[in-house]
Amino acid sequence: MGKLKLCALALALAFFAIGCGKKEPNGLEIIKKRGFLQIAVMGDDPPFGYIDHRGKNQGFEIVFAKRLAYELFGDSSKIEFIIVDPIGRFDVLTNGKADVVIANFTNTPERAKIFDFAHPYMKASISVISPKTTPIRDLSELAGKKLIVLKGTTSEKYFSEKHPEIELVTFGRIDETFIALKDGRGAALAQDNTVTFAWANENPAFEVGISSLGSVEGIAPALKKGNTELLNFINKTIEDLAEEQFFHKDFEATLRAFMGPKANPDDFVVEGGKI
Repeated sequence: MGKLKLCALALALAFFAIGCGKKEPNGLEIIKKRGFLQIAVMGDDPPFGYIDHRGKNQGFEIVFAKRLAYELFGDSSKIEFIIVDPIGRFDVLTNGKADVVIANFTNTPERAKIFDFAHPYMKASISVISPKTTPIRDLSELAGKKLIVLKGTTSEKYFSEKHPEIELVTFGRIDETFIALKDGRGAALAQDNTVTFAWANENPAFEVGISSLGSVEGIAPALKKGNTELLNFINKTIEDLAEEQFFHKDFEATLRAFMGPKANPDDFVVEGGKI
């Protein structure tokens, strides 16, 4: 398929599923009777959501997911984690496989037509990372070169629409994109700055030459349309957590080691749902 057709297809299928009323969202009472939350998370996106060497879910978003379970059930372990890739984030909601997606999901106008988004807990903009030996610090330097992107992301959409002259090399998994960058299959890689800064800190041979492109977007929990009670619960929890600066503490516990000592948490996390 073409550059953005897979993502467009996922969006179209999501619209179709919702239009057909395939399955009603799991309301708060149904979830309470079930006894646990079903939360879709990433499994290959450190330090936000990943599987550690013991097979355990770890990361910034996992800490938040567990807090939601604690607030709802008084027990942070009352979760079934469902591992998704970027395209799979659409499917688990439209087919009722998850109550909520907490998987580095940017709230865009297109996505908001399909899903309900709770308050944001992070903010991000598109950035470009490249080798220090051949840095890309301006988009004009990508002329005649290949740019690596992840399928179904805002980076793919941005470059497909705004810079169709740049050849994109797409992959379905985050780890595949960074392996491709190391292997030289592209001159640079475009991804949220929350991801690239963390990766660059762990891989000093690379640098974030372009730190921000496009608008600053909120990263937020996504729910199926109409799940009002669960949406209100998540929003209220995010608002209440601001009093204890929960996401700043989560940053220090899970992101600081990846981002480095100079990273300012205010550049990444959001308290009380206010960007």
